[in-house]
Amino acid sequence: MSDTGETVPIAELLDERRHLLDIASWMLGTGPEAEDAVTHAYRRWYGLTDAQRTRITEPRTWLTRTTGTICLARLPLRKGSSGIAGGAAAEVDRALTEEISDVLRGALDRLSPAERAVFFPDDVPGVPQQAVAETAIAETAGAETAGASSGPWGEMAAGTGTGPRGHRTHATTPRQHDRIVHAVRGACATLDAARLESLLTPDVSAYFDGGGKVRTLPGPVHGSRHVARALLTLLAPRPHTTLQLRPANGRTAIVVRHRDRVAAVISFGVTRGVVTRVWAVLNPDKLRSWNRDPARAAEHGVQDV
Repeated sequence: MSDTGETVPIAELLDERRHLLDIASWMLGTGPEAEDAVTHAYRRWYGLTDAQRTRITEPRTWLTRTTGTICLARLPLRKGSSGIAGGAAAEVDRALTEEISDVLRGALDRLSPAERAVFFPDDVPGVPQQAVAETAIAETAGAETAGASSGPWGEMAAGTGTGPRGHRTHATTPRQHDRIVHAVRGACATLDAARLESLLTPDVSAYFDGGGKVRTLPGPVHGSRHVARALLTLLAPRPHTTLQLRPANGRTAIVVRHRDRVAAVISFGVTRGVVTRVWAVLNPDKLRSWNRDPARAAEHGVQDV
């Protein structure tokens, strides 16, 4: 795959995920159910074909609508299986409403008219609310079977065997490796496309692991020009985002921090003074150890889950 049109800066990817979690939390309450609804929305995104994704001009709007559909499908199921008596259920509902913060309420205010329509099915003329819920359930069932893959990282590991533990390049000394990665970081920080491309071999490949929980590219990117574009877009300077050099899996990597958390760890395979492979881990599950104990994470590398 060489199309980098879906690449967006890390800060925007994290904001998108936070937005979807706000919506799901507003509808289902905070906790695992909201997280699971967002995960299934991303699975449905990965279940689309490349042609289908290309036709979606606003991925965030599409994901918002899909998250809303999944939450709508689960609302009647929760009501039917809660087992809470009427008075107690009313009390739970009041408590949940009080828990919704201004941030979650503000999420609705940021929706476009098309997105807002998802959450107000009664506004759809001539369509009973029950029919909307039944449609939502059917669509969700199809989505959860279509996009069950955990994302491009699993596909890469299964199909090519060139993951960070399966492909190690020892032809370069640690000092040489550090120098190249330092130069890559500098080129990304200054948006120097020509410099970055010169540091990549013509047949370089880049792999992006979002774990189905962050909207990354659905397949590998090949070629120095395309990989350079993808990295420059992903690592584009944004407020509260920094690029640091830290050890990961025994070699220097670029660790991307957004505000107070590690948002990505990008490792490189280097041979004869040029980058031959790029592995970008954005999967929040694999970054848990980095955010719990950065020193220990740096020693042991990206967490495998």
